[in-house]
Amino acid sequence: MPFFGTHQAGIDTAAQDRLAFGAFDVTATDRAGVAELMRAWTDAAARMTAGEPAGPENADEFAPPDDTGETLGLLPSRLTITFGFGPGLFESGGEDRYGLAAQRPRELRELPPLPFEDLEPRRGGGDVCIQACSDDPQVAFHAVHNLTRIGRGLTVLRYLQLGFGRTATTTREQDTPRNLMGLKDGTNNIRAEDSELMDDFVWAGSEAPAWLRGGTYLVARRIRMLLEVWDRASLGDQELTIGRTKMSGAPLGESDEFADVDLAAKNPDGTPAIPADAHIRLASPAMNGGARLLRRGYSFSDGVDQELGQLDAGLFFISFQRDPEQFVRVQQNLAGDRLNEYIVTNGSSLFAVPPGASEGGYVGESLLG
Repeated sequence: MPFFGTHQAGIDTAAQDRLAFGAFDVTATDRAGVAELMRAWTDAAARMTAGEPAGPENADEFAPPDDTGETLGLLPSRLTITFGFGPGLFESGGEDRYGLAAQRPRELRELPPLPFEDLEPRRGGGDVCIQACSDDPQVAFHAVHNLTRIGRGLTVLRYLQLGFGRTATTTREQDTPRNLMGLKDGTNNIRAEDSELMDDFVWAGSEAPAWLRGGTYLVARRIRMLLEVWDRASLGDQELTIGRTKMSGAPLGESDEFADVDLAAKNPDGTPAIPADAHIRLASPAMNGGARLLRRGYSFSDGVDQELGQLDAGLFFISFQRDPEQFVRVQQNLAGDRLNEYIVTNGSSLFAVPPGASEGGYVGESLLG
C-alpha cells in the first residue's frame, strides 16, 4: 500500500487480517533525536510497505544486516504502517521534555477512569506507537520488529500486541467479521466511502494545531473477553446482551443485518425489542449525542491466564476519532451495558496521529522539524 499521502495509511484503508501494534517510551535526549527517529522510521516504513527491505542491503559479514530478513520472498500483503504520538512525548511528570508542550492539543491527555477497567501499566501508555497491518502475520510482525531495531537507543518497546481476524469493516466492499464471542462486529461502522462522516468524526480540522490537521486520534484498548463465562450463557441471553441475533447479526425484531436499529421498537408484550441495557442501544449515536467512531480492532489470543487457567483472549479495540471525547462519551454511556458481565479492559492508550507525509519528508515533520 502507498505510504505517502494526505492521510497516513492504515486508518481509512480497507482493514487487513493481521495486526502488530507496538507502543514505545522515547529515550532520546533532545528534540533532534526524536526527529531523527521519525525520519528513520518513515524511510524504513516507506520501503517495507513497498515490499522492500527496511534498509539497503548490507553485504558486510562483520556488521548486522539492515533488515532482519524474515519476509524475504514474501509479498507485503497490503502492509500499512501508522505512527502516533502519546501525551508523554509532549510532557511527562510536569516536564516539557522536548520543547513540545505548547504544541500539545488539549484533547491529548490521559483518558479518564472509565467503567469496568482494571488497567495494567505494562499494557498501556506509550510516547509513540506503531500500528502495522497486513494480510500476512509475519509481514506485520516484521514491520514492528525492524522499526524497534532501528529505534534502539532512542526508544524502548513498552508493549507489543499481535492481533488476528479484523473486527471491523472499514470499506463497503468488506463483509462484517465475527469476534471471538461469535458475534458480527462493526455492522454500523463508519466506512471510508462516507467522506462527510470521515470529515465530521475522524479527521482533525481547524480546531487542531496546524501539525495535526488532517490527522486524527487513536484509542487502543485491550479488552479481555471472559469467554468461559460467555460460553455458558444461553443463546437468548447472548442475543439480548448485544441486541442482535447471533446468526444473522440483525437487530432484534429484524431479519436483515443492516436494518436500521429502531430503539423505539416494541415486542408484542410492550417491552423494548432491544433491551435498555443492550450493547447496541447504549453504543448507538442516538444515545451518545450523535458521537461516532471509526473502529479498526482485532481479536487476540495470548495463551492462558496461569492464575485462573482461562483463555487470555479478546478484542484489541482500536478506534479513530476527531476528538477523544467521542470515545469517552460512548464508553461512559456503556457503564450500564449488560456486556460488562463478560469483559474487562486491562490496557489503554491514546495517541495523536499526524497527517501523512510527502515523499522526502517524514511523519510528524511539521511538529518536530
